[in-house]
Amino acid sequence: MIDRRLIKYFDWVLLTLVLILSVLGLMTIYSAVMAGALQQKVIFWKQVVWYGVGFLAAMIVFLFHYRQLDRWAYWIYGICNALLVSVLVFGRTIAGSQRWLILGPVSLQPSELVKIAVIIVLAHWYSKTTNPRGLSLAELVTPAVLLLVPFCLITIQPDLGTAMVIALIAASMTLYQKIEKKTLVLIIVGITVAIPMVWSVLKPYQKQRILTFLNPERDSLGAGYHIIQSKIAIGSGMITGKGYLQGTQNALSFLPEQHTDFIFSVLAEEWGLVGASLLLVFLLFLIVWGLNIAHNCRNSFGILLAVGITAMIFWQVFINIGMVMGLMPVVGMPLPFISYGGSSMLTNMIGIGLLMNISMRRYMIK
Repeated sequence: MIDRRLIKYFDWVLLTLVLILSVLGLMTIYSAVMAGALQQKVIFWKQVVWYGVGFLAAMIVFLFHYRQLDRWAYWIYGICNALLVSVLVFGRTIAGSQRWLILGPVSLQPSELVKIAVIIVLAHWYSKTTNPRGLSLAELVTPAVLLLVPFCLITIQPDLGTAMVIALIAASMTLYQKIEKKTLVLIIVGITVAIPMVWSVLKPYQKQRILTFLNPERDSLGAGYHIIQSKIAIGSGMITGKGYLQGTQNALSFLPEQHTDFIFSVLAEEWGLVGASLLLVFLLFLIVWGLNIAHNCRNSFGILLAVGITAMIFWQVFINIGMVMGLMPVVGMPLPFISYGGSSMLTNMIGIGLLMNISMRRYMIK
């Protein structure tokens, strides 16, 4: 028998937000690929299928009690890291990156699923580790190791964007849990000292992206081309946009990766400032609603789980929008629920399913 309280507390607001974003995403993907060759239009139908798979995954996730994940945390973490190792051995290399596992007709990017695994395992650890004064440096050793294993495996692929998001998610959850002041100072000093070392191990194309971010015009026909064309597309939309399916930067293929990383530029060109702002309002509402779910939860594991998922959505939005507007380096980051990408869609939908799970069981204390 289904607990009647689950039906009573069903989160219709969260479902409505995701449905609105999904419709906007499909509309924009269709516009982004319809100007291309016939085989490119298959991308739209693939994404329709992935939306369906994502919604099915979300439904499955919110059917069982989220507290069971507390017991399965290390198993989930271990399996996802095993998938990362298998990518390095059996994965397909596309555009110089070895990120995908080929499972029959489906290409899976395990680094996306690892985001959820890291959130679950850190929520498990932090919910068992409380310190009124804040976490000490010794208490952060285990979470740091849990982060560094997938971080290094993903960086090797290389996929610096996803690795960076996972690190930011972990940092957000750690700051929410609270850190001792002296420990926080030591971490900041350590990061500052490590920056030159990190720069020295970056690949040439990664250094080029950072230098291009600082000055896109230094290589306007090369690495800076993406950012320049993206800015042109966004600016040409002006207030109300050129109209749906009327974007010239998109239609003439000036805009690179128009259905994935730079899909916000397609939307901004067609719908202008009004449409782009409306999309950002919906995304902001989703993030605030996620924090509201965390606030109303009575279980420490559930609170941290909701904070982690909300941080995942926030950082992906923040980096993608900053990237296409030239405010951040180009790192290859999809816009949640809008960009094309099966693994990314599946991961975000699982996150939504977990948020709904927590929201529906917010009356439960244990």
